[in-house]
Amino acid sequence: MKQANGRRVAAAMSILVAAFALAACASLSGSSGWTLLVDGAKGMDNFYPIGDANWRAEDGAIVADKAKVASYLISKNSYSDFEIDAEFWADHTTNSGIFLRLSNTKEVTAANSYEVNIFDQRPDPLYGTGAIVDIAKVAQPMPKAGGKWNTFRITAKGKRLTVVLNGERTVDVEDGKFASGPIALQFGNGAKDAPGGIIKFRKVAIRAL
Repeated sequence: MKQANGRRVAAAMSILVAAFALAACASLSGSSGWTLLVDGAKGMDNFYPIGDANWRAEDGAIVADKAKVASYLISKNSYSDFEIDAEFWADHTTNSGIFLRLSNTKEVTAANSYEVNIFDQRPDPLYGTGAIVDIAKVAQPMPKAGGKWNTFRITAKGKRLTVVLNGERTVDVEDGKFASGPIALQFGNGAKDAPGGIIKFRKVAIRAL
């Protein structure tokens, strides 16, 4: 009888410990401040499309590989100071990027936002993969993203913008043109309007600073 009571007490204690652990994890997750805009194949509900790209959920990511015109997924919310943690897969011919603080949601360009570029075959490699187009060049030879999964950690705090590609800082610059706005994910055609290569985003998370 004493052994049975002991087993019941031990079981109850195990359940209690597990409950406390789960509560602690939930609390930690809630306090981290990160919002998953793309989580595997989920997340297109956090964006709306412009252009004609064939964005879709596929193999645990959101994917595009065909369009007649440059196309984008634009976040429904706007952001000012933030960090972005992103995972993406690009073909060697991919022309894509993550646009920050977009000031004109009807026409997404590097002239009305900060374009963190993904474009290994950009004719001017100084603003290729890992650069912010027309704002911050990358050291040469330009880092390449084609044919593999990559990570971006992008920080925008006031005028300071930093980009870390696969653990290596490619941009650290100050610029005050754009203070807030939505973010956008791009699918574009290549140089001289050649068909663009596939882009996959399996994670895009954002945290306010």
